[in-house]
Amino acid sequence: MPFPTILTVLTHPDTAHATLAAAGALALEGNAHLDVMALGIDHMADAYATLGAAPVIWQSLHAHTEDEARAVAKAAEAALSQQSPLLRSSVETTMIQAGALVDLVATRARFVDLVVLPRPYGPGRGSADVTIVEAALFSADAPVLVLPDGGTLAPAPRRILLAWNQTREALVAARAALPFLKQADQVSVTIVDPPQSGPERSDPGGPLCQWLARHGVAVEVTVLPGNLPRASDALMRHARDMAADLIVMGAYGHSRLREAILGGATRAMLERAE
Repeated sequence: MPFPTILTVLTHPDTAHATLAAAGALALEGNAHLDVMALGIDHMADAYATLGAAPVIWQSLHAHTEDEARAVAKAAEAALSQQSPLLRSSVETTMIQAGALVDLVATRARFVDLVVLPRPYGPGRGSADVTIVEAALFSADAPVLVLPDGGTLAPAPRRILLAWNQTREALVAARAALPFLKQADQVSVTIVDPPQSGPERSDPGGPLCQWLARHGVAVEVTVLPGNLPRASDALMRHARDMAADLIVMGAYGHSRLREAILGGATRAMLERAE
């Protein structure tokens, strides 16, 4: 599998085991190197700098952030120790101010082939987790694999749902996932309530399926009616029905601000997909 370098970014000790189990399995399957960033994030430094905090407060903040980074790194090392000795990996412990998080993640993720991250929403998660996912998606040009809570990942997914809506984002996702798609036994190009007009009106998903088939992908088209409140509901139901191991989709066809306020398929999938 052509993902020679895989990156994961951890901010919580309790997500280390599941995330590194999945990322490690992928790395072993493809003989890849797994880079782990263990972060301690200082959320208050900018505020205290503005207020002119005393040096003792700065020292306390620094020590707390350092302790968090070390705890995450310790959990990462423990999780990696349970992996195969053939796994090639490294752990980097970093302390960072929240305002510099996007630049740090983007810089590191630009030089890897796949980013594996835990779900950014849920109990114990915060704004930093969302920032990390979005930094990888929008500032790094690397495919991002998001793991559901408690979920396991097959290193070579056999059944894949590929969400398709004729957008650039969906096509970018399909190209990035091609190594997975070529290995799968079944790829369902899934279209929710296709438009009645447009270049694919008479053959929804046809050009994509032809391209995939020429790559040796075992592909089929599934058209779902728009009879559920959200497209994400239809996608998740179909994923369960076909027992999909992986969902491939483009992220944020609308602006992130609009999705944050009104909701959207990307955020719904990141929040609720199993």
